[in-house]
Amino acid sequence: MKSKIIYWLTYAGMWLLALLPFRMMYILSDGLYFLMRHVVHYRRRIVRRNLHNSFPEKTEAELHEIERKFYHYICDYMLEEVKMLRMSFEELCSRMEYDNTEEYLAMTEKHGGIVVLIPHYANFEWLIGMGSIMRPEDMPVQVYKPLRNVYMNEMFKLIRARFGGYNVPKHSTAREVIKLRREGKRMVVGLITDQSPNISEAHHWTTFLHQDTVFMDGGERIAKLMNFPVFYCELQRTSRGHCKASFELLTETPKQTADGEITELFVRRLEQTIRREPAYWFWSHKRWKIKRENTVLHG
Repeated sequence: MKSKIIYWLTYAGMWLLALLPFRMMYILSDGLYFLMRHVVHYRRRIVRRNLHNSFPEKTEAELHEIERKFYHYICDYMLEEVKMLRMSFEELCSRMEYDNTEEYLAMTEKHGGIVVLIPHYANFEWLIGMGSIMRPEDMPVQVYKPLRNVYMNEMFKLIRARFGGYNVPKHSTAREVIKLRREGKRMVVGLITDQSPNISEAHHWTTFLHQDTVFMDGGERIAKLMNFPVFYCELQRTSRGHCKASFELLTETPKQTADGEITELFVRRLEQTIRREPAYWFWSHKRWKIKRENTVLHG
């Protein structure tokens, strides 16, 4: 009962906050930035450790500037997520620009579906409007990691389904994609691919930003299961409240690739994206909490 009350209070507060125009939201974000960075020190130790380990070649001044931009970005990101409760489809489309959609659409039609690997970068949540660049009969499938709080999980599912997306929990992805294919649906399967996996999902180890890092390979597995071409979603934060997404084909023939090859291609492209503009990735995440020796220990 307590969780349900918290949910409704949170939802009501977010709904009212989402009524604010973007200009007012960003004024509020500036105040939130000062609070989070200079008063609360939100995950400052994690952010600084991640930045130092990832960019040993940068000076303290350069790392300080990335940190400053990151805190501005993360505050904007949180309020932009809230804004999706009330944002119209037309406004969302005016703030998201899409490039290289011809190949994306051609591969979807040719193979009956594609897999898009997406990083926690820039305005990635706004990709829920990808239906605007797809044919009406094609289905945008959004794979998500369920939250522990059932009420908050339902709220975020509601937000992500507002523009026609088909929400699928990550552990049900294969079953749902096979079902849609049997129903004759063409689909675009979007997966956030750079989150830290559970130990049981720690399959692909590589060097990423100078560190021994494990990645989930769920996107690769789905691509090989369905023989869907794989795209990398390149995101650029062009200005405050505006983003550009482009789609780079990683492989049209996933079944012909070696195990881990697709995941490694994603890792290398993600590293390029981060190095281009480091501030707009999720540095506050405990991305490197899993150690290789622990995964060996647990089998």
